[in-house]
Amino acid sequence: MRLDILNHGYSPATKLLFALIRVFSGHPVPDAAKLVFYRPDFYGARAKEFTHEAMRGPSAWSVGDRELMAAYVSKVNESAFCMAAHTATARRAYQDGPMVAAVLADLESAPVEEPLRATLRMLGKLTAEGKLSAEDMREVLSAGVSREQVKDALAVCVAFNTTDRLSDAFDFEVLSPEGFEAGAKYLLKRGYR
Repeated sequence: MRLDILNHGYSPATKLLFALIRVFSGHPVPDAAKLVFYRPDFYGARAKEFTHEAMRGPSAWSVGDRELMAAYVSKVNESAFCMAAHTATARRAYQDGPMVAAVLADLESAPVEEPLRATLRMLGKLTAEGKLSAEDMREVLSAGVSREQVKDALAVCVAFNTTDRLSDAFDFEVLSPEGFEAGAKYLLKRGYR
């Protein structure tokens, strides 16, 4: 059941901003964006800052890699909105839709380098089981992933395990394919701020 708070409770200035976004983009404001505007002092401002740093801050992982990590974590969580949003963004970032689809269909046979595969495997296990062992970490490091890359990937995992759960709790509306493409274009241009 959708929580109605995403439809009400905003200041007049925020409501005007939402109306302008709809007019200029031709698409409704996604619920993920609405959520960060609801009580920004409590959740929104901090969430935007953390997610932007995880997804667009300095990293040896590309933007496409991190968007694929977000899509993969969202797939494991079965979060329809986030999986669709970040699949669209990863496709656009990589300019390689078939590769993104292959990873999400079958990670083990997908055409990706072993460091990314090992990292996605680790994020999937952490998301599904809520824990990792020292052996799991050794496997990722032995695949050629640096400690800094592990840290960066875990930040993406934290951001999207949180967002996926909020998406489900608030029953985010799944957009049209055109809406997700417009969102992907925005995320690649502006990030998460």
